[in-house]
Amino acid sequence: MHPITFFTNIIGVVTIVLISIVSILGLICLCHSLNFQLLIKRRRRNYYQANDEQLSYFNGPWLTRITLILVALWWGVGEVLRLTFVNGEGRFISDQTWQASVCKFYIVSNLGFAEPGLFLLLAFLLSAALQNQEVGALNRKWNQRTICAVFMLCSPSLIWEACVVFIGPHIASNDGQTSKVAKYWYSASSVHDGDVACTYPLLSSIFLGTFYTVLTLYVIFVGGQILSLVINKGLRRRIYMLIFATGILLPRAMFLGFSVLPWPGEIVHESLVFVSFLVLMIAAMLGIVILVYFPVAETFEVRNQEHIELQTSHSIAL
Repeated sequence: MHPITFFTNIIGVVTIVLISIVSILGLICLCHSLNFQLLIKRRRRNYYQANDEQLSYFNGPWLTRITLILVALWWGVGEVLRLTFVNGEGRFISDQTWQASVCKFYIVSNLGFAEPGLFLLLAFLLSAALQNQEVGALNRKWNQRTICAVFMLCSPSLIWEACVVFIGPHIASNDGQTSKVAKYWYSASSVHDGDVACTYPLLSSIFLGTFYTVLTLYVIFVGGQILSLVINKGLRRRIYMLIFATGILLPRAMFLGFSVLPWPGEIVHESLVFVSFLVLMIAAMLGIVILVYFPVAETFEVRNQEHIELQTSHSIAL
């Protein structure tokens, strides 16, 4: 086996394993969120209101959390499909035309929607802590407004990426031939050893870097406001971790930008893409754990504590 093929296969396997871990964590959070939402509805149906407001506070943005998990799962599917490991003769996608189409779909879907949507949802979940009960996460319309806002904010990036990969190559072509420089800016794929390797157009990386810069500044601003209100060391540590998670996203865009320099499919190119994937995965994992897993786990702690108190009061009554 050629060393480059062996290297890309190793990266592909590791990437799939890491995405599987993120997916399993997401599915666990999804099941717990749905389970707890059903529990709260049963309590209300049975007219049992003790500590119900406290539980609702923890589970207020449940629909936004579920949407976040679904977007993360969608992102994971795109990351798997763009791998050179699954593309090629005798593999999952063997036709070169289909491979090129998958690469374009990946750029539009992941860079245009999944990545921005994922971290916008995380940012909105963080900012929900600053809002009061009437307009914040406890408000029934907050989830719907937040999800609609995310889709609206993602539409410019979605349109941009679609224009880059579908319209850009036609604009840059000269008599049907695309120049080498133009490929850096618009191309979503390149043929390497008979197989199609997905690439990252430079225009996409620049747009993504701009988005991550604005997002980081927003999270720092919101996080600073929350830190001024929070005394608990554990919560402060979570805020710092969220700021760190968004801060490392800008290097991801830089790695993707540098990935246009080496030849697609070579070890250097695959290494840059893999490192950028690791950065994104770490940021996404931190965000999901802090803003989805911990709140869901804490809701069950509140429920268990309430159950113990009820048992204690029942024993005293007896």
